[in-house]
Amino acid sequence: MKAETYGLRGKGVSLISIVLICTTIIIWSWEKTPSLNVSIPSRATMQLPSENISIVSHKEAKTEAKRNEKDKTSKREHRPDFVNDSPQRSSLISEKEDNNWNNATDNKVCNYAKGKWVPDNHRSFYSGFGCKRWLSKMWACRLTQRTDFAYEKLRWQPKDCQMEEFEKSKFLRRMQHKTLALIGDSLSRQQFQSLMCMLTSGKKTHDVEDVGKKYGLARGKGALRPNGWAYHFLSTNTTILFYWSATLCDVEPIDASNPGSDQAMHLDRPPVFLRQYLHKFDVLVLNTGHHWNRVKFKANRWVMRVGGMPNTDKKLGTMGSAKNLTIHSIVSWVNSQLPKHPGLKVFFRSISPRHFVGGEWNTGGSCDNTTPMSVGKEILWEESTDQVAAHAVKGTGIKLLDITALSHLRDEGHISRFSISAKPGVHDCLHWCLPGIPDTWNEILFAQI
Repeated sequence: MKAETYGLRGKGVSLISIVLICTTIIIWSWEKTPSLNVSIPSRATMQLPSENISIVSHKEAKTEAKRNEKDKTSKREHRPDFVNDSPQRSSLISEKEDNNWNNATDNKVCNYAKGKWVPDNHRSFYSGFGCKRWLSKMWACRLTQRTDFAYEKLRWQPKDCQMEEFEKSKFLRRMQHKTLALIGDSLSRQQFQSLMCMLTSGKKTHDVEDVGKKYGLARGKGALRPNGWAYHFLSTNTTILFYWSATLCDVEPIDASNPGSDQAMHLDRPPVFLRQYLHKFDVLVLNTGHHWNRVKFKANRWVMRVGGMPNTDKKLGTMGSAKNLTIHSIVSWVNSQLPKHPGLKVFFRSISPRHFVGGEWNTGGSCDNTTPMSVGKEILWEESTDQVAAHAVKGTGIKLLDITALSHLRDEGHISRFSISAKPGVHDCLHWCLPGIPDTWNEILFAQI
């Protein structure tokens, strides 16, 4: 009897197991067969959307992957390469910052040269009364007899995109373990002094040391000032330097033993300083323009050379042609060096405009406006108004730092008659008051690196 009982129980258990297995198979079939959706119990019906979502997500993932790959390609083509090449990109560039590189419509790179000047009463990178360590007195208009300072309260607003807000700590982190060099004329020197003031807020700091000697930047015998400056920020291992090269070409005495010798000006040869220290630079900003005139050539005893020989090409006899040759030569040479220095990012800054009215600096020219011509005006054209610089960098790895048109609207920002170094009645309508327009040049530079 016990054996029969166990047998019946065993058959019952087997029957129940078979029923459960069959039920499981049927439910599984319902779940996997779309045509049976109508008769699937409510619980099974709730599971189907999750399967559909999974299928859609898989397709979306493929589409998103393709889109991301396309975006990456687009960013490689359109973004400034400095971000992509920076080994500290992930820690220095946030996602919000990353988007600022490409805010323009239709995925176009922001054209910072297009836009308008807008009022900004909170604008103050540094005080015009301070920054005495970096800022030359002749450019600190707050220290002169000038009484109107509305020019300090305007901000450049690009059209169709947002320009990344300048922050000194962010700039230094982005330039950590890097060197930025500005090479050019006195307008480049103004940009250098502006940047130093912006990075220190014009205040004294023990974080900055003079490293000019490392680059051979020292005041020569009888010189009013050294041929450049270099400063090192200890906290981020960042170096900012300026080197004076008014024409961006190599200049050397024809007779080195004669102090009064004419100076050979090699139009097709880059300055020795640039050739010697290029490998140390991570960001390079070049400019030239306002020294290409007969007065400067005569005063400096510059004599043109091409191919190491005296110039015999009459076409280069004009200042414009000689300048064009030099700009194209320096851009071409630097571009040829980029493969040797893959981390180097180079900008050629377009020319800073003059605003002399009624003559030149030595013939009664003036610039007395206190209300900027920028009121109600907007820069809308795509091409730079400095066609020489724009054509020179086209098709190269050098970027144009285009500041010409936006600076042209700011005729009230010049030192004007308040220069402390000029003769009475002589106006400076070339250089800018600081704080002032060159601060905006550095904002745009920051946004591009």
